[in-house]
Amino acid sequence: MAKVAFLFPGQGAQHLGMGVGLSAKYPAARALFDQAREVLGFDLLEICEKGPQEQLDSTVISQPALFVASLAALESLKIEQPALVESCVASAGLSLGEYTALVFAGAMTFEEGLKVVAVRGRAMQAAADATPSGMVSALLLEPAQVEQVVVESQDAGKIWIANYLCPGNTVLSGEKAACAKAAERIEAAGGRPIPLAVAGAFHTPLMASACEDLAQAIGAVNLKSPRLPVISNVDATAHFEPEELKSLLIKQVTEPVQWESSVRELLAEGVETFYEIGPGKVLKGLLKRIDRKANCETVNDSVS
Repeated sequence: MAKVAFLFPGQGAQHLGMGVGLSAKYPAARALFDQAREVLGFDLLEICEKGPQEQLDSTVISQPALFVASLAALESLKIEQPALVESCVASAGLSLGEYTALVFAGAMTFEEGLKVVAVRGRAMQAAADATPSGMVSALLLEPAQVEQVVVESQDAGKIWIANYLCPGNTVLSGEKAACAKAAERIEAAGGRPIPLAVAGAFHTPLMASACEDLAQAIGAVNLKSPRLPVISNVDATAHFEPEELKSLLIKQVTEPVQWESSVRELLAEGVETFYEIGPGKVLKGLLKRIDRKANCETVNDSVS
């Protein structure tokens, strides 16, 4: 039997309607949204259904909403294909999705994960509000070319590489003026700049002020060793020691996401089939750019 790994999406995959169909069809999925309402004090499912989109896109809402919607999709898979879920040998999640992966792997409970994610969203939003900043994707360029773009843009402000997503897709993150300069330099280098609709410079030192609140929230969790490997965004390696996992989750906020390396690590371990579990198909698209032969199925509201 082919080795299977589960991938969980991060911020940016949210869309109106996510989780609604799952909650209508699967009581276990609805129960997660009901529990989230009790924990958070507001109705995530209502926001997912009715919006407005601007509210769903806010970091404070989108992070817990994606976390719950992805785990709701996982519940549907547990019901429809329980043997498949049991056969999963490893997992990874893009940024926020790493928390979803850790809940799946039994390192923390749903409630523990949701509470931390809610704090993470608020803290990252506050850090973003403190410094006008953003992110821009550099498409069609090699990493060395993107590094040169960073050098050429630093006279306009602070800027770093934030995400190594796949060949030809590297994300820069920094102060607004530096991102604007980077977009010009990307185009001049023959690439295609895509400004991202995010609140701020995620995965850079500009998020440092978010770490204190996040560390306090993670410190309150009785984190356990995952029952299967979860590849860390920080170093593209699986870790099992709880205190090490906590440290990496805090570092993840200010350090670049090594997504391409994470997927290659899973491929090197013999994974042949991936399941993207949660809203959207972003990770499937990235996977195909990393390894065209890799098979990836999506599990979201369209599960039959």
